[in-house]
Amino acid sequence: MPKSKRSKIVSLTKVAKKSKDQKTNLVKEVQENLEKWQYCWLFDVSAMRNNHLQTVRKLWKDTARIFLGKGAVMAKSLGSTPEDEHRKGISKLAQQIKGQVGLFFTNSPPQEVIDWFDDFKQPEFARSGNVATRSVALPEGPVMRKYSDPPEPFPHNEDPQLRKLGLTTYLVKGVPSLQVPHKVCSEGKVLTAEQAQLLKLIGERMAVFRLGLFARWDAATGEVTQMDERRVANGEEKEDGDDEDDKAMAT
Repeated sequence: MPKSKRSKIVSLTKVAKKSKDQKTNLVKEVQENLEKWQYCWLFDVSAMRNNHLQTVRKLWKDTARIFLGKGAVMAKSLGSTPEDEHRKGISKLAQQIKGQVGLFFTNSPPQEVIDWFDDFKQPEFARSGNVATRSVALPEGPVMRKYSDPPEPFPHNEDPQLRKLGLTTYLVKGVPSLQVPHKVCSEGKVLTAEQAQLLKLIGERMAVFRLGLFARWDAATGEVTQMDERRVANGEEKEDGDDEDDKAMAT
């Protein structure tokens, strides 16, 4: 008896795997840029947000090339041992590729790069699992959105959402309000999903997008210079393999 078409299971979450050709192309492209540029920097990302990374790419469009992908593939591209390194000394940099890190190729003077990266910071909303950088409490009265200028109260139709996030609100002339103060989070404590969402709604930013430089390879000498810059975290989880895995993100 033929199977019923109704019983057929269709997956809506299936994602195509990265092909071997894509990884091969990434290896080739990284190696081509290793031959082209004088410096190769290793950097990591704090509070990763694609829109801010796109800004960095645009600002360095004509003077640098950025790769952010699978660590194992990038390490293979450079060569992680003296025997298989693509250029002299680059294996010392490749051995440090762990977690969510990227390669930054440029001819710009080192101090210029350091100063620019130190200066580029973008405040962002924290996510679930991040650590609160300060305590936040809402006073009694109307629940306000702090990101508007001047701050404005939430509309009545958002009262159900505020209640789901833990606020005991009631409507006063159509405005969600509190009868007693509500502590949203405590400094140093890990944020829950509800706390992170509530902080976003009221406009409290606790994370900072930035790129931390921590090693530089020089084509002229083959030497790798370690930076004083600590690998920044800001309470953000860093995972090897973001949405842009195995993909060259280039400027």
